[in-house]
Amino acid sequence: MPDIILATRNPGKAEQVRAMFQGSSWTIQTMAEAGVVGEAVENGLTLAQNALAKTLFVSRELPTQWVMGEDTGLFIYALNGEPGGRTARWAGEHATTEEIMRYALHRLAGHENRFARFRTVVVVAQPSGLTHTFEGWIYGTILCEPQGTPPPKLPYSAIFLPYGSDKTLAQMTPEELRALTHRGKAFQKVRAFLECRGEQ
Repeated sequence: MPDIILATRNPGKAEQVRAMFQGSSWTIQTMAEAGVVGEAVENGLTLAQNALAKTLFVSRELPTQWVMGEDTGLFIYALNGEPGGRTARWAGEHATTEEIMRYALHRLAGHENRFARFRTVVVVAQPSGLTHTFEGWIYGTILCEPQGTPPPKLPYSAIFLPYGSDKTLAQMTPEELRALTHRGKAFQKVRAFLECRGEQ
């Protein structure tokens, strides 16, 4: 089976993506599993730039491998689109999952408009160096209190309620995440793209 390296050290994200590829002919390895040392510099102004930076960082280390890097942003309309591209570092570089979640709720305290959008961008790099970009998004609201337990390093999943759903992202099954979420929609496109190429 062909391997593809997921440019992340986030265990919660890796678990979600693997579930989305269940039954696929592709095997997903994380950076740690592939022996990649170090981290990409994420100083892009957009999600696409940061996703590309992650992908190219791993591709330079493993030039014969397929690689995919992902960046996700939460855009809260009452806060002028914050945190956007700074979603993972909004509450500070080393903030915990709980601290980030509580910081978001603190920033929204007193706001009636809790409309928000999640957007995911995935960049896939072939061993030839060609890159391909895919994206997915969903709309919803930020709750006043968490519902469910967020996976590690996915702090907003317990406070984001997608439109049309009675479950937060943290309460959804792997099947629901794959079908309904921003990350699921983006990686569905990635999976279809990869499966058309088999072991190329």
